[in-house]
Amino acid sequence: MFFVLSKILDVALLPVVWLLAALLAAVLSRSARGRRRWLLVALALTAVLTNPALSNWALRAWELKPVRLSELGAAPYDAAVLLTGITEPRQRPHDRVYLDRGADRLLHTLWLYRAGKVRRIIVAGGSGALLPEAGARTEARELAVLLRLAGVPARDIWLEERSRNTRENALFTRELLQRHPGVRRLVLVTSAFHMRRAAGCFRRAGLDAVAFPAAYYTLPPQPTPEFWLLPSAESLVRWEVLAHEVAGYLVYRLLGYC
Repeated sequence: MFFVLSKILDVALLPVVWLLAALLAAVLSRSARGRRRWLLVALALTAVLTNPALSNWALRAWELKPVRLSELGAAPYDAAVLLTGITEPRQRPHDRVYLDRGADRLLHTLWLYRAGKVRRIIVAGGSGALLPEAGARTEARELAVLLRLAGVPARDIWLEERSRNTRENALFTRELLQRHPGVRRLVLVTSAFHMRRAAGCFRRAGLDAVAFPAAYYTLPPQPTPEFWLLPSAESLVRWEVLAHEVAGYLVYRLLGYC
């Protein structure tokens, strides 16, 4: 039930839904004053939600700062835990793996492995779809395919394929590691906007993991007019990501998940 409710909440948090709701309220308003009021609300929302500087500033304040490779020290960690959620299983044909803009999670995990910072990679994630396609590969297995193509030996790739959300990522990773008591020092890799909730869930599960944020949606402020003034559809995406993640974090905190 929690999983289904989270999907419904995702829709309610879409900035486009807020805009459409304001416009619909204007259309349905019975008075001219009410219509003007709702149109002004829609105009204000449009101005705020499409401004690149505002969306970049807000999401940048939420994303955790990047960690330099040198900050991890010289001794390799036992494993990097790579959280899924960056594949597109609905894309066709199914004879390959499709990645979305969070692909840096995979690339930076591979970088950690190749740089000798981690001994192995644990890929955690089953399917985040409400109705997963029958017979489809899990998200963890899809990323494992890419890791193998990149030359990572199968013995260094462990899969957790049951989890559907961040809390389950942590709980089922803990179950996996209980069969490998020697694996204790972990690096957690997920998107920068998602790291607060993910790190909290892993701590709550009793796993001490060093955060290694990746896949940033934001940039350092740019000294250009378009960055500050020109409307951008990308801004709507940033606000959507921020609204979804802040709501998810607060719900998880309320339920004691992180």
